Amino acid sequence: MIDVQRLRVLRTVAEHGSFNRAAAALHLTPSAVSQHVAALERSLGAQVVTRSTRGIRLTPAGRIMVGAAESVAAELEHAKRQVDRLGSGLTRLTLATFTSGGRVLLPGALARLGTAHPDLVVHVREGEPEDSLALVRQGAVDLALAYHFDGPLPGQPGPGAGLEWTALLNDPLHVALPEAHPLAGREALGIAELAAEPWVLGCLKTEAYLRRYAERAGFDPQVRGTTTDYFFARSLVAAGMGISLIPSVALTPEIKGLCTVPIEPPTPTRYIGVATISRRNHPHVTTLIQALKEQVAVLHDT
Repeated sequence: MIDVQRLRVLRTVAEHGSFNRAAAALHLTPSAVSQHVAALERSLGAQVVTRSTRGIRLTPAGRIMVGAAESVAAELEHAKRQVDRLGSGLTRLTLATFTSGGRVLLPGALARLGTAHPDLVVHVREGEPEDSLALVRQGAVDLALAYHFDGPLPGQPGPGAGLEWTALLNDPLHVALPEAHPLAGREALGIAELAAEPWVLGCLKTEAYLRRYAERAGFDPQVRGTTTDYFFARSLVAAGMGISLIPSVALTPEIKGLCTVPIEPPTPTRYIGVATISRRNHPHVTTLIQALKEQVAVLHDT
């Protein structure tokens, strides 16, 4: 039988990249950490890490076991929360969400959930996907409304690794320009046409995404400002500070003096969905996911 404590140690080693840093995080000696990993390897009959002067790297077997460690930790946390709920007599649902998606999708979906389960107590935590998905893996929240760009979910080798991903909608980015800008009347714009423009962006991940697309188009964008709020970014664009990339769900409410233009294919796109722990069947989670799907249908009809 695999020792849960040894899985926890391996997970911490993988997170910190070395025995010494893992030992400090676990309040153990490096020797004790090494012994736990060695004992795990003996019980498995396989090497889980490779050691070098630059730290440690997980082997294929190690990556499998770290995934298992995350699942075990999440299940134990989920079980503890269920026991706590029994003691309180309340039924709770905790979710994490990113700001723009939560603002557009959650109010209507939570209203539907409240109608179906009036005694349910819902807690909402705001956070970016890399933080929210970690909370789901840890069992700290029941689900996360999150997004990813062209690649896999943050911190994972692929969208299905360790989490169940339910796609909700594609969220293409638009160019936001001052109303008087010469390109404001176009039906669509190519990224290369914007090479000489100054940029104001609504989040750091959008900046990284823009730089990838700009590199393909052969230019280095002049970023004059980065905010953590798309409404603020659009306000700066309307003031003439530059142009911006804004996801569709963040285009409301309207701002005077601003216009938006679609981007020609290949269009930069956010993919919005719900992340839950694989194999877990929580009836309230299922109800909320269905309510989110219904809210997406409402958005498409408006």
